[in-house]
Amino acid sequence: MKKLRLGIDGPKVSALCLGTMYFGNRIDRNTSYDLLDQYAAAGGSFLDTANNYAAWVPGFEGGESEILLGQWLRDRQNREGMFIATKSGFGYAGVTPGLNAEQIEKECENSLRRLGIETIDLYYSHWDDRDISIEERMKAYENLVNKGKIRYVGASNHRAWRMEEARILCQSQNLPAYCCIQQRFTYLHPAPGVNFHPQVAANDDLIDFCRNREVTLLAYTPLLKGSYSRTDRPLPETYKSPTNDIRLATLKSVAADMGVMENQLVLAWLLQQDPPVIPVVGASNRAQLSENLAGLDIRLSVDQLEKLKCVGTVKVF
Repeated sequence: MKKLRLGIDGPKVSALCLGTMYFGNRIDRNTSYDLLDQYAAAGGSFLDTANNYAAWVPGFEGGESEILLGQWLRDRQNREGMFIATKSGFGYAGVTPGLNAEQIEKECENSLRRLGIETIDLYYSHWDDRDISIEERMKAYENLVNKGKIRYVGASNHRAWRMEEARILCQSQNLPAYCCIQQRFTYLHPAPGVNFHPQVAANDDLIDFCRNREVTLLAYTPLLKGSYSRTDRPLPETYKSPTNDIRLATLKSVAADMGVMENQLVLAWLLQQDPPVIPVVGASNRAQLSENLAGLDIRLSVDQLEKLKCVGTVKVF
């Protein structure tokens, strides 16, 4: 599988990241193992989880995804070949939300224990805790890097101006900086006025920041839970707008011309942005994951990219 670099001088990671949010909770152990094996067999090594996955699923408390991943890594004896990303910041059973230094270090230890590993490859601020200074947060990450507990630092659900504040601080104090940001992002744009709180959708400001500061953008929920291609999954109300009607029709037209599925085209489109956007995709069965992996093989022409980029006379990202 093709690899892309995180940030300016970060590691190279798989171009398609496998999200494991529901592994070990909504998706049972055997199916989770099967999907992880399939992804690894395709050359994938970039696995994404979080400490609170998936506390909102009835009967679960959070941490189950990390535990499942840890079990799989031990059973397959392949820790060295995998790049493990996890996050902290949101609350779950027995843990309050927050990103003060004590919480960051304690939750890092909890994640390491659940995963059964010595070092987290990429550790995210899962949200932007405005009650804690950026300096305290980034110094906590520096301490974890120095201890060998984490390798790289990422952000999720942050605004562009907060990312720039963090970048300037880290540059001035020689602290580990955010090499990437994982944000809600897809081909369609959120409808005007939509607020996904506590999630944050990528906008033009963030895309411009990432491009000019060489911070890698990762897209979560890039396929809108299957609504691009599945007739039983209507487009979410949060993405319904006249502009999106045009964009969706354009997407379907290009997909039909190429003989590919709309969801596969969305993944290919993300990967052919400048710079590339790394999709974080989930799957609940082998067929879904196979469809997603096939998106890596689609190559859009310049004309096709331009067609997807333009709506009337207004160019959009």
